[in-house]
Amino acid sequence: MTDLNALLKLKGVFAAGTFSDDGKLTGYAGDLTEDAAAMAAAMCAANMHMARMQTDGFTAMSGESGWTPATGFSLAGPKFAVCVMGNTGVFARVGEASFNQIFKAMPAAK
Repeated sequence: MTDLNALLKLKGVFAAGTFSDDGKLTGYAGDLTEDAAAMAAAMCAANMHMARMQTDGFTAMSGESGWTPATGFSLAGPKFAVCVMGNTGVFARVGEASFNQIFKAMPAAK
């Protein structure tokens, strides 16, 4: 089980959550409403599926095997970012957070 409160202690992190493969919210903590967390869970699951499709394509086109299986992704805007590893997502403030620390603290993907 993912310790969401431990992830919230990382510098710059303001919310964390877990989700099922089909995008259902399974847990959340931090500065998000339940509705926002549910929407984020659906978005994270959809983007994880897209990442898997893209890495399958990169593998087929490049002949390199280091792309798959996709285990996570990050998406950043000017102020905020989401980092996903497996079925866990973390929302952070870009100027405060360390992506390396976040991914190191997240549970390994299955």
